[in-house]
Amino acid sequence: MAVDTFWKRIIYRPGPVLDPISRLSEVIFGLIMVLTFTGSISAATAGRQEIRTILWAALGCNVAWGIVDAFMYIMSLLMERGDAAAALRKVQQSGNTAEATEVLKDYFPPVVGAVMKAPQFEDIRQELKQLPEPPHHIPVLWHDIRAAIQIFFLVVLSTFPSTIPFLLIDDAVVAMRTSNGIALLLLFLTGFMLGKRTGYSPWLLGIVVAVVGAVLVVMTMALGG
Repeated sequence: MAVDTFWKRIIYRPGPVLDPISRLSEVIFGLIMVLTFTGSISAATAGRQEIRTILWAALGCNVAWGIVDAFMYIMSLLMERGDAAAALRKVQQSGNTAEATEVLKDYFPPVVGAVMKAPQFEDIRQELKQLPEPPHHIPVLWHDIRAAIQIFFLVVLSTFPSTIPFLLIDDAVVAMRTSNGIALLLLFLTGFMLGKRTGYSPWLLGIVVAVVGAVLVVMTMALGG
């Protein structure tokens, strides 16, 4: 099997390009960004700009953040895979179990590494030594590009519910407060779902996430928003 083909096979993760926790996290990031931005726009303009300007500014903010977040996702994948390739290469070139064990322990959950015995680490080392040498140029798969695109759209689309009030309400101040209320409600719902996924109390985590957003709104209002 070719080295690059083998490497692509072991780094490819079947199923959704983003796990549920990652999707919820990206939505939370997008909501907090739009909350911070709309509050800042209100403080800076004091009602002097048109609603359309505020709407496009909020959308543009999250488009830019979505691009940055998607780019950083790809960069983090390359760094993670580069570290894994370096570790595999070090294990393959190690001359003794002790050296390889220290490398391998970093890639096991602490509870697993604590219960594994030296012969088990040696078995893993021998198996890894049989693998093809990892490539020097870490590949980026189409699966990764799809994940980055999904991140971009999650961040951008999380903006739209909070911008609807600017389309329906003429009073900029009322539209701003309504927008903040929608964003806080969505933050609570995403926090609630995150709590169900992580084992924390959904209601408690929903409230905590919403309170973080509320603190941002209060801070911008205190600045004149």
